[in-house]
Amino acid sequence: MSSDKELIESLQKQVKELKEQIARVGENAPARSKIEKLSSEVKDSNPYSRLMALQRMGIVKNYEDIRKKTVIVVAEMLTRCGIGKLILFDYDKVEMANMNRLFFQPHQSGQSKVAAAAQTLENINPDVVIETHNYNITLVENFDHFLGQMTNGSLTGGRVDLVLSCVDNFEARMSINQACNELGQTWIESGVSENAVSGHIQFISPGETACFGCAPPLIMAEGTDEKTLKREGVCAASLPTTMGIVAGFLVQNTLKFLLDFGEVSPYLGYNALRDHFPKYPMKPNPSCNDSFCKKMQKKVETNEKELIIYKPKVEEVEEEVVIDNPFEIEMCEEDEEDPIPTPSQAPSTQKAVTEESSKESPAVQTSDVSLEDLMSQLGNL
Repeated sequence: MSSDKELIESLQKQVKELKEQIARVGENAPARSKIEKLSSEVKDSNPYSRLMALQRMGIVKNYEDIRKKTVIVVAEMLTRCGIGKLILFDYDKVEMANMNRLFFQPHQSGQSKVAAAAQTLENINPDVVIETHNYNITLVENFDHFLGQMTNGSLTGGRVDLVLSCVDNFEARMSINQACNELGQTWIESGVSENAVSGHIQFISPGETACFGCAPPLIMAEGTDEKTLKREGVCAASLPTTMGIVAGFLVQNTLKFLLDFGEVSPYLGYNALRDHFPKYPMKPNPSCNDSFCKKMQKKVETNEKELIIYKPKVEEVEEEVVIDNPFEIEMCEEDEEDPIPTPSQAPSTQKAVTEESSKESPAVQTSDVSLEDLMSQLGNL
C-alpha cells in the first residue's frame, strides 16, 4: 500500500511540474521573427496579406503608413493591424474577475495589467513597439510624465498621433481630457454603461468638437464624488460582446483617422437591446469650465488650428472626358424620338403614312407576263 501511495504522490508531483512547464511555455513562447517591410503577397504565412488587400482594393492609399503611427492606451486590435507603436498606461493588476475582457488569461492573474498586455501583444505581433507605464495618470506626480509621453512619445520622438481612452471612471477621463486640451491633442473617448448593454465612442478634436468637460455626465455636473456611488457587494455588469463591439468601433475609427479614409464618426452610440446606433455631431460648449478648451475654441475661430472632422469639403471638378469619334456618330436624345401613336391616333396616322407613301413611290402594276418572258428580258439586258 505504501508503494502505491508513493507512486500516486510521485505521479501527482510530475503532473504539477508539467502544468507549470506548460504555463511557462505559454508565457514565454517564442514569437515569430520581425518583418521589416509589409508585403501584399497572398500566402498563408504572410500576417499582413489581408490588411494590405485594403490598399489593393483602393480603400486605403498606403496601408504601410500604419507602421509610422503611435497611439497611447489601446491594445490588441491595433496590434493585429500592425500599428507602429503603442504606449500603455494602467496601474491595476489582473484579477480572475477580468477574464471576461477578451484579452487577459488566467495564468496572468496577479500581474500588472500593462505587463500582461505587453506580454500578449508582443507574441501576437513582434513588429509593434510596446511601451508600458504602470502608474495612475490621475495623480499629480504622474501628470507631467503623462503629458511628456504625449509630446515626445512617438517613434520619431515627437507628438503621438492619437490617444485612446478605455478607462472605466470619470476621474481618469477628466485627466485625459485636461491633458489633451492643454496640448491640443486629438483623442477618442469610449465607454460601456454599468448595465453592459450600451456603449459609445466620441472623437474629440480640442476646440473643434465638444471635449469631455463640455457636456459632462450628470453626477460630474453636480460635483458628486463617484467613489461615494460604489456600494459594498455591488459591481458593474460586464459583457464581452458589448465591449468587443465598442472596441471595434473605436479601432475602426482610429484606422480611418490615421490612414485618412472613410468618415470618422464624431459620436457613435450603441444600444444592444434595440440594436440601435445613434450618431450625431458634438460641437464645443463656449461656456466649458476647462480654460484650455476655450483657448482651443478661439484658435479654431481664428483659423490658427486646422479642422479635422468639420473641415469644409472640397468639391472635385470632374474633367470632361473627350472620346474619339472618327465616324462622327451622334446619339439622339430620348425626347427627339418619334412619339408612339396612341390607339386613338393609330388609324389616322396609318392613313397619312399610306397616302404619303403613295405620293413618293410609283404604283406597282401587275401583268400576266410569264416567268420565261421575264428571264428572257433579263438575258437581253
